[in-house]
Amino acid sequence: MWDKIIEVLHLSIREVWAIEKLFEYFGSIFTTISPKKIISTLLAMVEIIQMLILGTPLTPRGQELDLAGYSLVVYDEFEGDTLDSDIWETRGNGPRRGGYNADSQVEVKDGNLVITGEYLTDGEYGEGWYTAAVKLKERYKQGYFEIKCICNDSDGYWSAFWIQADSPYTASVSKGGVGGAELDIFESYCYDGDKYAVTNTVHCAGVDGEPEGFQSALLGKFKGNNITKEYNTYGLEWTEDEYIFYINGVETVRSSFGNGVSQVAEDVIVSLEIPDVSELEGFDKETFKTEFIVDYVKIYQK
Repeated sequence: MWDKIIEVLHLSIREVWAIEKLFEYFGSIFTTISPKKIISTLLAMVEIIQMLILGTPLTPRGQELDLAGYSLVVYDEFEGDTLDSDIWETRGNGPRRGGYNADSQVEVKDGNLVITGEYLTDGEYGEGWYTAAVKLKERYKQGYFEIKCICNDSDGYWSAFWIQADSPYTASVSKGGVGGAELDIFESYCYDGDKYAVTNTVHCAGVDGEPEGFQSALLGKFKGNNITKEYNTYGLEWTEDEYIFYINGVETVRSSFGNGVSQVAEDVIVSLEIPDVSELEGFDKETFKTEFIVDYVKIYQK
């Protein structure tokens, strides 16, 4: 019956999740005697209703992160003055949407990795808009992945921490995600007018045998703490059965979208993404500059 309702109403993944949460919260009201708990539950329900109607972001309210049984396998605090070439490399240098990715836009300073977006008249690939991406040289399968960072504060460009397999957008390879997926641990779409929230998304191809295109699940939009001014942490626990997303150690959403979670090792990527040419029109080439500031990247595995 519930599946039929979803089909008829064309509910998205995040709308289904939100409605299920509403029923969960509603039921919990009758099983608690704590006035404080009842009030907090009602506030959570109001926030979900606002999200369903207006698309507003939610406050993370899930379980707290528990790393019992995990061991730290990667930890880079970006000390020194250069990117550690033993574990990192730049990614996708050359044309990228409305501009270019280039090494020149990556630096390590003051204990941070800094990726800069700006217009260069004498850039490596000629005049134009520039940015960069870096990835770990080693690939990882399952575990807990976390970044501590300040998202860039601008329209246009957006900060991202994500995991990507080879050809996750090809059905014969991705096989609905089990053969590889793109896991957007967070993206800060400041250009979309919201500088206080990030999104959690999964992309793959071949879901339920679909041979064409690729399928995406925007799992939700969630609030951080002043994300373009203060450090926040964004994490993903990739288990054998599901993906669990976190902000500042609190679960936002969990999902096994597709035909199951990825069963292959994938690239771990930190990037400042550049928009299409049309979205860069009107930007002041002489004064525009935006920075994605990363304090650390950690990976834990069992």
